[in-house]
Amino acid sequence: MQAWIYTTTTGGLEKNLHLDASARVPPAPRGNEVIVKVLTASLNPADYKVPELGFLVRMMLIGTPATPGMDFCGRIVSTGPLANHLKEGTLVYGFAGRPVQFGSLAEYMAVGADKICVVPDGVKIDEAAAVGATGLTAYQSLAHVMAGDKVLINGGSGGCGVFGIQIAKAMGCHVTTTCSTRNMELCLRLGADAVIDYTAEKDLIGKLAGNMFDHVVDNVGLPSDMYYQCHRFLKEEGTFVQIGAVSMMTFVSRMCWPAFLGGGQRKYMPITTETDLKRLGQLGEWIAEGTIKVQLDSVFDFGDAIKAFEKLRLGRARGKIVVHVSDPDARNMESFGIGL
Repeated sequence: MQAWIYTTTTGGLEKNLHLDASARVPPAPRGNEVIVKVLTASLNPADYKVPELGFLVRMMLIGTPATPGMDFCGRIVSTGPLANHLKEGTLVYGFAGRPVQFGSLAEYMAVGADKICVVPDGVKIDEAAAVGATGLTAYQSLAHVMAGDKVLINGGSGGCGVFGIQIAKAMGCHVTTTCSTRNMELCLRLGADAVIDYTAEKDLIGKLAGNMFDHVVDNVGLPSDMYYQCHRFLKEEGTFVQIGAVSMMTFVSRMCWPAFLGGGQRKYMPITTETDLKRLGQLGEWIAEGTIKVQLDSVFDFGDAIKAFEKLRLGRARGKIVVHVSDPDARNMESFGIGL
């Protein structure tokens, strides 16, 4: 099969990717595994950040040579003995849960049946491929909110932000979000009740102070003192949820710096994304009925995967970056040329 392969990440993952026209296919599925013919893959920062953590992570957690990509939409072509309730040819979408050896930037990938859902009627392939990591992360970050809650989403125009705004609105919340000037219209269109242009605010914390929120989701980790000052805008019983940050030290310092020494005075919760079929299925249903609209920043051909990673690393995408791995219009098994 064709697959994008890396064995090292020195200088950045995308600088070490090469397209292998004769890469080995995943081994025959065992247990509840399925083999999926990938049509579209979606990229996430963890696709390069985790492999770049070092040699031991790549060898022990992922395995090399490896193919990046956790999100996908494609058709089932083979199933393990515990997944034979799934029919070959079924169009599915999913999230591998973490970077794996046989990722989605390849013609075929191996994934557990507990990590995929059937694509609902009316949902486009590219939309389904974009749901996994960011949709689930945004959904889990809002797990404890209730209808009527006031939610602040710091960074509303990125992958998690665009899902977070819409999910919070679907749950009946009042949503305030921050973004740059060029993304204000997007956030309002997605349903945000109030948008703060952080590029025009010299004192974002001061702007937020006094507007007491029930829940805060931080997608960016900036300003650096946001958590330490969140008692000025987050209710005492509220939770400050951390999704993204400029570095791991943001997580470490916010978790470890005690309140009596100037640390945060509210509950702090870093999010580790987990595959949850109930939530994954709900996201698909919301997309099918139009409650959630998938925001695609850009679409790349399979041969341009390196360019897709270069754009992802810039951190300026408005929504999701997807890569067409195979013909997204393929609708029947005969067109796949399956050789498993």
